[in-house]
Amino acid sequence: MASQTVVTAEEGKQELFIFREFEAPREFVFRAYTDPDLYVQWVGPNDLTMTIEEWDCRDGGSYRFTHERGGHKYAFFGVNHEVLAPERLIGTFEFDGLPERGHVILGTTKSEDLGNGRSHIVHQSVFQSVTDRDGMIQSGMERGVREGYKKLDDLLSKMSAS
Repeated sequence: MASQTVVTAEEGKQELFIFREFEAPREFVFRAYTDPDLYVQWVGPNDLTMTIEEWDCRDGGSYRFTHERGGHKYAFFGVNHEVLAPERLIGTFEFDGLPERGHVILGTTKSEDLGNGRSHIVHQSVFQSVTDRDGMIQSGMERGVREGYKKLDDLLSKMSAS
């Protein structure tokens, strides 16, 4: 049975949460989050192509990637604050296409071992304002998250088989 992605956003709060179980050990999930060759294969909606321009996945390292569809490019970047294998990632996330800078999101992804080769993640995004959070939700991010995690399921299945 496919795992469900649950996204919650309480009205009037600056945060949202994403909950997801995987049929893979958390070490595999952590690797998929931190290895650029794996990350590029699963993050984002199915109709976007990802290109990683910068990737330094360690405490204080930064990243930048682009999603592209039909000649339109959407760039994202941030800084890794904590990379603690295999249990926690803390970092910033920002969309480069907004008219002004400073709409930085602080993201924390925690991983839990469920036993029997399964794991669970909880991701929290804290936005600069409720307006920023609501704008992200209205942009269709939930579809991208769900499609991305489906691709991650397939990738983790291949990793487990090898």
